[in-house]
Amino acid sequence: MISMRKVLALTAVLAFAATTAEAAKIHRSYSYYTVSGKTAADLDKALSSGGHLLKSTGQRHPGAAQIRFDAKARYGSNGKACRVTGVYVNVYAKVFLPRWKQRRTASQELALVWDTLSQDIKRHEESHIVIARSHASDIERQVKALPSRPDCALLRQDIDKITTRVMKDHDAAQKRFDRVETLNFEKRFERLLTYRLEREFGKSN
Repeated sequence: MISMRKVLALTAVLAFAATTAEAAKIHRSYSYYTVSGKTAADLDKALSSGGHLLKSTGQRHPGAAQIRFDAKARYGSNGKACRVTGVYVNVYAKVFLPRWKQRRTASQELALVWDTLSQDIKRHEESHIVIARSHASDIERQVKALPSRPDCALLRQDIDKITTRVMKDHDAAQKRFDRVETLNFEKRFERLLTYRLEREFGKSN
């Protein structure tokens, strides 16, 4: 069985800004970089040296997700108290993924390994977006539930406390996800590859 190493050290780059807007949405975009090689060792080297460079780590990674939160809170006073009138959190995600130049001319075995690996990398990055979306929903829910305050300055402080706390939780959740994924990568990849092999052999028999 062909195996690859050092292929899953992924992270999310986070930023946060608070402004006003109309609605909460998930915005995805994809960017691809080319890797070249005719053997598993070639591809492993290409992924390590040609992956997306993250400024936060100074290292290149096979895949990466840059995630930005754009929170929009609206609130106003009726002269007696200030209350939240609307809140939305948009998540912007830019995903960087590898694309193998020799995929169409590769051996069936190596192509199978690559397809399994590249799909797992994409799944990993999409999972980062799911985690971000969950925390964006937390911000919306908690801010909407805030009680009115005597003045808007106090309400603004409450909003800031919530966003700061949830973003801290989000950062921890992303890092925890990466640690678990990295620890389980070999077993997961072997299981996925075995499933694909069985499926392919099943079709040919």
